[in-house]
Amino acid sequence: MRLPSLLTQAPRTQEETTQTRQLVSFHIGEEEFGVDILMVQEIIRLPVITPIPNAPESILGMINLRGKIIPIVDLRRRLRIRDNRPWETDRRTRILIVEMGTHVTGFIVDSVSEVMRVTVSEIEPTPHLVVSSIDAVYIQGVIKLSNRLIILLDFRRILKPQEEKEMEVMTRDAAAGECAGRIPGQDMG
Repeated sequence: MRLPSLLTQAPRTQEETTQTRQLVSFHIGEEEFGVDILMVQEIIRLPVITPIPNAPESILGMINLRGKIIPIVDLRRRLRIRDNRPWETDRRTRILIVEMGTHVTGFIVDSVSEVMRVTVSEIEPTPHLVVSSIDAVYIQGVIKLSNRLIILLDFRRILKPQEEKEMEVMTRDAAAGECAGRIPGQDMG
């Protein structure tokens, strides 16, 4: 006897079954995620991050990337991913530099796996009962491959509008501070 699927399956059109999307897959703890490659400007190794005073817990600070100040978000903290192992950076840790509408933000991930192509028909709707500890509002869908599941994230929803505004102000203030000759986060005392 076949059990009904927990996923609601809408009929797929011929165009959907042949249309493909390119994704960057990455890991945070034991979970594998994907993001549309068109949102990712670049992937960099972890540089020195300058802390921002009074920043929210998930915002670690900012970096200077070729003259542009970019806020850095710890994606593990932002998505509230609990892991049994302690979080630490290693040689595989990367920052995804992502275009977020009017500004650019960096997201720290444990490792980047690959750039992959998936057909739109392989992207399933988000299950009603998401097994992971992630708020379902961030999830665009789930990609079911033969040996693994990839959670497709919607980076446009990871930061709330108010947080985006605050990050824009922090970035602008930091850039103004650098232009004035001081280093962001440096004590003026």
